[in-house]
Amino acid sequence: MSDTYLTLKLTSEGLYKEKGSKFLAFAMPASSVEEIKSILDSKRKEYHDARHVCFAYILGAEGKETRSNDDGEPSGTAGRPILGALMSNKLTNTLLVVVRYFGGTKLGTSGLINAYKEASEDAIRNNQIIEKTIDKTLTVRFEYPFLNEIMKIVKEEEPTILDQTFDMNCHITLSIRQRDFEKLKAKLGKVAVCQSCGIFEIEEINTEN
Repeated sequence: MSDTYLTLKLTSEGLYKEKGSKFLAFAMPASSVEEIKSILDSKRKEYHDARHVCFAYILGAEGKETRSNDDGEPSGTAGRPILGALMSNKLTNTLLVVVRYFGGTKLGTSGLINAYKEASEDAIRNNQIIEKTIDKTLTVRFEYPFLNEIMKIVKEEEPTILDQTFDMNCHITLSIRQRDFEKLKAKLGKVAVCQSCGIFEIEEINTEN
């Protein structure tokens, strides 16, 4: 199973115009429902004079959490094509918002679907798609005599050090790509086996980058 996923690097804008209607699109990375709610509240306040503020998002490294919203447009004509733009680019942890200013002429079902799709795609084109890794984290608690062996493994496996304290009772929190996690954990575990004395604990922490 892959331990990488695609998302967006920054916030970008897109624009599509049709028969007087203007569709402003905003594409951005997002990591939680709470963050998305805050962004949507801000957009609705900023564009309070717009007819519709529609959106879609995908969350989770495996892209399992999705939602789309038509915000008063005919069912399936706004949220679904916005979500489709995210899915066709294989993006996750991403939010797409499309603000519509009505131009006085109805576009019909196919016209709306095309407009929301084109605005969404334009915002994505104006962004940068990046690959991120799914990382896992662990904390090792140990007595000071274990320090040299622990740091030797850290140097060999090159995890990211998130936190560390070196005293009589030490701890170090490490993050590493999912595919390399079990190897790191096994090597750290051997230290305790080889020096079977004193405090030595490994705590696995569930995280997602």
